[in-house]
Amino acid sequence: MDLIKLSSHASLRYKLQPCGASPPAAAAAMETSYREEEARRKASLLHCIFFFLLGALAMAAAIAVLHESSYWEWRCNRLTDIVVDGDDGDGPSSSEVVDGGGEWGMVRTRGAQFVVGGGRPFYVNGFNTYWLMVLAVDPSTRGKVTEVFRQAAAVGLTVCRTWAFNDGGWRALQKSPGVYDEEVFKALDFVVSEARKHKIRLILPLINNWDDYGGKAQYVRWAQAAAAGAGADAFFSDETVRGYFKSHVTAVLTRVNAYTGVAYRDDPTIMAWELMNEPRCASDPTGDTLQAWIAEMAFHVKSVDPAHLLGVGAEGFYGPSSPPARLRVNPNADVALAGADFVRNHRVLGVDFASVHVYPDTWLPAGATKEAQLRFATSWVEAHIADAEGALGGMPVLFAEFGVSTRGARAAFNATSRDAFIEAVYGAMLRSTRRGGGGAGALLWQVFPEGTDYMDDGYAVVLPRAAATAGIVAAHSRRLQSFNSRCAWSCRWGCNKRDNDTAETTTAEADVDVSFHHEL
Repeated sequence: MDLIKLSSHASLRYKLQPCGASPPAAAAAMETSYREEEARRKASLLHCIFFFLLGALAMAAAIAVLHESSYWEWRCNRLTDIVVDGDDGDGPSSSEVVDGGGEWGMVRTRGAQFVVGGGRPFYVNGFNTYWLMVLAVDPSTRGKVTEVFRQAAAVGLTVCRTWAFNDGGWRALQKSPGVYDEEVFKALDFVVSEARKHKIRLILPLINNWDDYGGKAQYVRWAQAAAAGAGADAFFSDETVRGYFKSHVTAVLTRVNAYTGVAYRDDPTIMAWELMNEPRCASDPTGDTLQAWIAEMAFHVKSVDPAHLLGVGAEGFYGPSSPPARLRVNPNADVALAGADFVRNHRVLGVDFASVHVYPDTWLPAGATKEAQLRFATSWVEAHIADAEGALGGMPVLFAEFGVSTRGARAAFNATSRDAFIEAVYGAMLRSTRRGGGGAGALLWQVFPEGTDYMDDGYAVVLPRAAATAGIVAAHSRRLQSFNSRCAWSCRWGCNKRDNDTAETTTAEADVDVSFHHEL
């Protein structure tokens, strides 16, 4: 071999030139080798840059996830650590005594939120259909129960409020004190069973303030207290009447469902009990009589069923103990004398969440415009959310009835313009939801299946015939589901592990049969 020749490029080092190789051939070989080496060097450099950038992006993504997790955990639990007066914050709330666990476990409260499973938030989009038990008695109308649940589930509604009472009269559940019609009880069993099949939870009031479906007046007649000149408000103070009602509460809560074999007090399909639908005691405007009754009955309910949530069923009126600024929020002066008081009534031991109704069309003075009614609805909702978070120490507030009539001389809305009212309430709720506030949900009054127009009180929404309304309802359901799922995901590092609960299972978005035109 000839002497080695030194390359002009340091990276080539020394190359051996074969004997007999001509100078042009040797030069060409060196040039080719140089180019190959240069290409390998550039490729190696590009690989280094690529993996450096990839690592930097991965690190940035990890930081973003941790930040987002902390942020959403804060939003999920912003009010969790607020301690109610007299509570050291260490023990579980009354609603946390029993938990069925899993996606279909008991609904509980944590701070100002409803939660399910291992702490996944449960913001409610719901509806009222109060007459389900009565229609379920008759086999010819029983299918309407299934129909309304199917239609409600299709637009993402998750909670239904319906009566667990009918005292005296036609198709009575309770025919006389402590005497029940088994066929009507089986009808209520069917309602609970069908709700479970459609993944809809129930809120069940236990008696009516009004005469419809018997109400408190029927109990007073049973006790013959009215003969002594007592009115229906004797229900709250008469010892015999109170005993009748406690027996009714026990009978309903301990009922074993004929379809499922599960006792009502053990069934997570039931989200909550309400003591009464819209309790008032105008005979005692101080509110003391009603307050004592709420305290007594809340204790009794929890002694029979500590697992389920309990609400008062109130309309949300501010009474004599409320500050002047809150009295001005009332729709009129008379409701302050109805014997109810929002904040005071919900400070009772055993009451797990606040309840409010929203009816600007019947509460405001006659002639109130649509604009005035919309303004009232928004301010009414916002005031009660603020009080649930503040004066009530961080309690979920559920707007258990909201609606406006499209019939009658006073009606300012029609079936089309009513959508603006629904959107106003939903909008106020979403503003609370997005900041992790106490607005826990709203239930439309009321959803009807087709063929039940004879029962329409002017408030009915028949979803298959109201495409625009169905779209608004479904869009709100999707927003809440998106929030619930995202919050639950981020809480894997926070609320769930802090409680040593099992990892949450996110709920699939409800299949909706309508188009969504409103986005987050």
